[in-house]
Amino acid sequence: MILTSCDQKHQKEEHQLTNDLSQNHDLDNNDNFSPDDKWLVYDTRTEEGGIGANGKIEKVHIETGEKKVLYHLKQNTPYGPGVGAVSYNPTENEVIFIHGLKNASPDYPYEQWRRSGVIVKDNKPNHPIYMDARDTAVPFTPGALRGGTHRHEFSGDGQWVGFTYNDAIMKKMEDDSGLLHNLRTIGVSKKDTPVLVPQPNWEEDFSGEWFSVVVVTVVPNPVPGSDQISRAAGDSWIGYSGYQKTNGSLQRARAFIGTVKNEKGKDIDEVFVVDIPENISIPGDAPLEGTTTTMPAPPRGTVQRRLTFTSESDYPGCEGIVRSSFDGSLLAFIARDNQNIKQVFTIPPTGGSAAQQTFHPSDVTGGIRWHPTNQSLIYIWDNTLIHLKIGEKEGQVLTKPSPLTITNPVWSHNGKILAYNRNLPQQEGITTKQIFLIHF
Repeated sequence: MILTSCDQKHQKEEHQLTNDLSQNHDLDNNDNFSPDDKWLVYDTRTEEGGIGANGKIEKVHIETGEKKVLYHLKQNTPYGPGVGAVSYNPTENEVIFIHGLKNASPDYPYEQWRRSGVIVKDNKPNHPIYMDARDTAVPFTPGALRGGTHRHEFSGDGQWVGFTYNDAIMKKMEDDSGLLHNLRTIGVSKKDTPVLVPQPNWEEDFSGEWFSVVVVTVVPNPVPGSDQISRAAGDSWIGYSGYQKTNGSLQRARAFIGTVKNEKGKDIDEVFVVDIPENISIPGDAPLEGTTTTMPAPPRGTVQRRLTFTSESDYPGCEGIVRSSFDGSLLAFIARDNQNIKQVFTIPPTGGSAAQQTFHPSDVTGGIRWHPTNQSLIYIWDNTLIHLKIGEKEGQVLTKPSPLTITNPVWSHNGKILAYNRNLPQQEGITTKQIFLIHF
């Protein structure tokens, strides 16, 4: 392995935290540390069954290795309901994760448009709190959604949750028409505004404790060369509570990857930002709850902006989860350099030119996570974890060369512990995700 532009002198000692090779301990690119940095939360999905076939959410103590089950669907089946993709609230001892619909069956299995976000408090395991309300019956309910939320992420203050979203009404419209309508987009939920769904069917539709809206507009066929997008994903919050605008005020926002069409009509992924108003209950140009033929629409004051314009370059496209520095001043993502090699780039959320931060001879493969207190980040290159201070071309190699795949790095809140997954062999041809730690 050639470690170009990296310092090998300061490799860190790795500590294997989990040792049960019979199951996965999937960190899944989420926010897995408890507020006091003593526990890590994960799901136990298999590669074959995925979230739909998984029935368990667990946490492990980083010092003792003690495990506790936070949620267990004892009657889960290969087709659901399913749970997974879990994150901690940074301010309270509670977690949020995907929960498939209770009426999952062979005919109606776990799907992108058949799931919701469920909160479970540490001191009340197996007591689900439904965050986002779901209402698929006309008339639809403002503040409720109509499909499935995914990759739930608490804001720094714990008062908001962001997620990706697919709509069941649009999926049915697509099935009936044969035309594209089932488009992935992004939404948010705000705490302390419960949504009551009239006459809910608790296996399909239900009330929720938070108010939820879609915040990104997607269209089936973007105009070539425009800023319209057909898909939004790879999203995360910007800063602890937003980014600083030119007038000095803080703006709450999410960064994401949006799929545009270039002048030739080819799909290209670019970096976008969506500014989110503090009051998300006021409709914009269309109903928050959507109609029988249209998606739920963003609230008034939502502003969607494109940041990168790689579509006409020699090596177009951006990828990965767009990650923000702790202060909201920079966004990091992966794009190709002039040699067609995937590198880490950064760009301010207010716009401007993207800056290349890494200069490797082969592709950066992902795992970008900013340090919680300074302008540095970690990422994965050549199956090693690299720690890079922004503006310095040479990073620090944290892990020794190994054939055991590294994925899903995540910092503790105090920035003194880095957790990640490695795939360890269980038996012939089978590996399971185990959790490893590096202490700083």
